[in-house]
Amino acid sequence: MRRLLATALEQHGYAVTAAADGAEGVTLAGTGQFDLVVTDLKLPAASGLDVLEASRGARPDVPVIVLTAHGTVQTAVDAMKMGASDFLEKPVELDDLAALIESHLGGETEALLLEAPGVPPIVGRHPLIRAAAKLAMRVAATESTVLLTGESGTGKELFARAIHAHSARAAGPFVAVNSAALPEQLLENELFGHEKGAFTGAHKRQRGRFEVAQGGTLLLDEVGELGLGIQSKILRVLEERAFERVGGSQTLHADVRLVAATNRNLQVMVERGEFRSDLYFRLEVFPIELPRLRDRASDTPLLVAHLLEGICARLRRPLLVPTPRAGEVLQEQEWPGNVRQLANLLERAAILCESNTLTVADLKGLLAQGAESEGRREVEEALRSAGGDKKEAAAILGVSYRALQRRVKEYDLEGFPKYRG
Repeated sequence: MRRLLATALEQHGYAVTAAADGAEGVTLAGTGQFDLVVTDLKLPAASGLDVLEASRGARPDVPVIVLTAHGTVQTAVDAMKMGASDFLEKPVELDDLAALIESHLGGETEALLLEAPGVPPIVGRHPLIRAAAKLAMRVAATESTVLLTGESGTGKELFARAIHAHSARAAGPFVAVNSAALPEQLLENELFGHEKGAFTGAHKRQRGRFEVAQGGTLLLDEVGELGLGIQSKILRVLEERAFERVGGSQTLHADVRLVAATNRNLQVMVERGEFRSDLYFRLEVFPIELPRLRDRASDTPLLVAHLLEGICARLRRPLLVPTPRAGEVLQEQEWPGNVRQLANLLERAAILCESNTLTVADLKGLLAQGAESEGRREVEEALRSAGGDKKEAAAILGVSYRALQRRVKEYDLEGFPKYRG
């Protein structure tokens, strides 16, 4: 295979040096004399990750393409987190490898990922977002349950919509349900519907989201907020593809592809007894972790340009263009609210800026407002996750109890979330 790939790439006009094993690969990659490295993950004498580390240590700018066996895509994604530029599944198609190498050596890679009619594209060139997009494309063609993980604002619903749009169910409905938005009893009714007379005020039969999504995809967002009672009902749908409306006895078939999303660590919740292990394993058939914006900061200029184009068109105003220094300031931010926070700030800028140029002076006030808004959101999320328990919420935020008390008072959140929705 090594000789075949070397010969084929030489025929494409590349100068190729081949390494017989992992140890030789580490030595060669460590010299920093190559424009690109292709390595298998499993090698004798040293692993492909060792080759990757050697190349990154010598020249961090050199692209590294990892070849992976079928079924070990997640391992390749882990390699991309360590700095690999891309991965390719074996058996390797020579044309695919040549095209991949050309994309890394011949120019910039495509910035619009997972495009589909009627669905906002996912934007980025960073290896982490491209790895997630590649996994999404791979699973979209199947009927497998998908678990999207990542912080709030990383684009989980966007990915869910893209998976639906690229699936065989694309002609069917896409239905999203936010599990954190409703109490458990109302959420059960929202998901499964109810029969006439099932409870006071149930004057007619109502279809639930599982029925509305028949033939399509159901996004169960914030799945980590589900109570244990409703978790068992979701598990039954996944195992038996069956459910009943609230107050009904007729068993209905669920022809639905489920995509779940969460910003919480479900594995830790399982260990604490807060989440059913059997449901967790049913949901985690195909996990995709979405990167934080601060972990792909190089994509910020692309996102700013893309978001401003859409925002300004929607507001019917001339395009707002950041100055070079304003662009640098935007890229330097931590963005704890990720792409959503960036989009919100840019929309405020497009409304408030009187000129068509976004300057650093414009950003100062906007960033101060955004920081206060994001700080409040973080405290709300921690209190909601802790069920109002301030000690646990302080632990979630990594601050002292007294510091949390100050922030609760500052944001007028005393008693939250029990006295508010």
